[in-house]
Amino acid sequence: MKFIAEPLLALPRAWKRTIAIGVDIALCALTVWLAYYIRMGEWVPMNGRPMLAIGLSVVLAIPVFAAFGLYRIVFRYAGADAITSCAIACLVYGLGYSTLVTAYGFEFVPRTIGLLQPALLFIAVAASRSFAGFVLGKRYYELRSAPSKARTLIYGAGATGRQLAEAMAISREMRIVGFLDDDKSLHNNRIRRLRVYDPEKLEKVVERFGITEVLLAIPTARRGQRTEIIDRLNRLGLRVRTLPGLMDLAHGTFQISDLHDVTITDLLQRDPVVYDNGELYEHITGGVILVTGAGGSIGSELCRQIAALKPRILLLIDRSEYALYAIHNELQPVYGDTLVPLLASVTDRVRMDVILRTWRPQMVFHAAAYKHVPLVEHNPLEGLRNNVLGTAIVAELSAQHDVRDFVLISTDKAVRPTNIMGASKRLAELVLQGLSQTEAGTRTCFSMVRFGNVLGSSGSVVPLFTRQIKKGGPITITHPDITRYFMTIPEAVQLVLQAGAMAKGGEVFVLDMGEPVRIYDMARNMIRLSGLTVRDAARPDGDIEIRIVGLRPGEKLFEELLIGNSPLPTAHPRIMKATEHNLPWPMVREQLERLSCMIEASDVYGARKLLQHMVVEFTPTSDVVDWVTLVDKPAFSPSPDVALLSKML
Repeated sequence: MKFIAEPLLALPRAWKRTIAIGVDIALCALTVWLAYYIRMGEWVPMNGRPMLAIGLSVVLAIPVFAAFGLYRIVFRYAGADAITSCAIACLVYGLGYSTLVTAYGFEFVPRTIGLLQPALLFIAVAASRSFAGFVLGKRYYELRSAPSKARTLIYGAGATGRQLAEAMAISREMRIVGFLDDDKSLHNNRIRRLRVYDPEKLEKVVERFGITEVLLAIPTARRGQRTEIIDRLNRLGLRVRTLPGLMDLAHGTFQISDLHDVTITDLLQRDPVVYDNGELYEHITGGVILVTGAGGSIGSELCRQIAALKPRILLLIDRSEYALYAIHNELQPVYGDTLVPLLASVTDRVRMDVILRTWRPQMVFHAAAYKHVPLVEHNPLEGLRNNVLGTAIVAELSAQHDVRDFVLISTDKAVRPTNIMGASKRLAELVLQGLSQTEAGTRTCFSMVRFGNVLGSSGSVVPLFTRQIKKGGPITITHPDITRYFMTIPEAVQLVLQAGAMAKGGEVFVLDMGEPVRIYDMARNMIRLSGLTVRDAARPDGDIEIRIVGLRPGEKLFEELLIGNSPLPTAHPRIMKATEHNLPWPMVREQLERLSCMIEASDVYGARKLLQHMVVEFTPTSDVVDWVTLVDKPAFSPSPDVALLSKML
């Protein structure tokens, strides 16, 4: 029917209406002829008087059909509504035709023709509309869907894959060609009429069927296996989409719309671990919990997971009005009056004192910090004020108001730091380690949790690379050999909660971050996952360039999680305990007072020198690049930032 349907679909609407009228005229003649046959019992020539019956039918039918909109119907969509319109139009036509033929009594035109022909005409017209709707509609859908209907394989022929195939059977986006599965016993068999292919023969299958997409239906696959599969599929230029998590499938919350493209996050996630929620419930459920930096990347996820553990009150503290509004607005519909949003800065001793004295929390999670290395390097005094003095203020007040547990969110940049941000976080750790050895440490259990970069946080390279790829590149990397540890935000926060629950006092907990990731490799993978190619010397016509821009002030090639080399195991396989040096609290307290005075006096050089004295591992890799100091005393810094400032000013 293609040779009929396609030319008809291509015609202008006026031509289509003309054809429809012509078909109806022919049907009027045909049904009059059939009516004569039924009445006379033989085929009667349609010349002479019978032509009068045909002419009368056409003169009545076409205007009536036009009045009832039969020629305004889009035939490819003709359905029940079109049949209803035909029935009404034919009924009106039949009343007129039968009245004229029966009442007037034309010679050689039997009166029964006036009754038979309208009924036959309705059947003929309804059938013609239905046939047109079927043929034209089917071909129109095929033409519309053909370019976008991706030919797809499902990787995984298990229960999940079969469920997915069944759900995708009605998909207008893709056509499922078959399954891929590592189980040799399934190869060349058919499941739900779809053949199961050997992944080792993937290249041949892709070439034979023109495969463009693969849906991953292997929710229980190990991380390494999953990464290997995705890497192989991407090398073939296939778009890879994956399912939601296994728990979503188990709870029946999965829908086809939940399929999403594989991202760098999917590749970097590790195998899931079992968490001891019993201990968490014991520490959090029914209590008053306080989170500083509640609107930040880590703080907001802390709030989500803590709220799910049903504390009596969850205090959300942040200095950013918008960030606080965002997390409160997200959680409030579910947790209601459990949440208390409080605008406050951790450096404001009076405000924090009032909050702690009023609400008397049992646990404090201190996530408030400036964490962007270049930004803190250019604004060192504010970084020290917030990260060091803010931590000291909240920690001391927590002990005064009998907070049971205080957990500091630290960073791998605190280990042998080369920048102000990392050194400030190490000094914050020393503050808590010092307090834990005093009387304050008997009232409050101080602990620290140290981990690396988290995917999707405001400072992560992943959203930066994503934006650069969308703009067409280039992706900017500071050094080709730079590496970092990564984990997802929910994973990091779950381990933070676990560590906080097992703390006894003064511990520096270190999270198992897996293997470090080379940022250059991550950039290449993100380009490939976007369906693009890397532009380099080997492929000058590639889509996205990776440009090396040089290390920023204070930036390290690689990060570490331990200062010492002998981490101790804990009850949790993914959490270790560092054994590291600390300073006595009286000394720390005295130096904090000096640091506070230097900050108030805007003494950047003195503050940095004091920081080096207290954090003995701190070895700066750049000169002072404070924006204000560079303007006041440019001669002290040969940094290229001085030239930049000169242009700006």
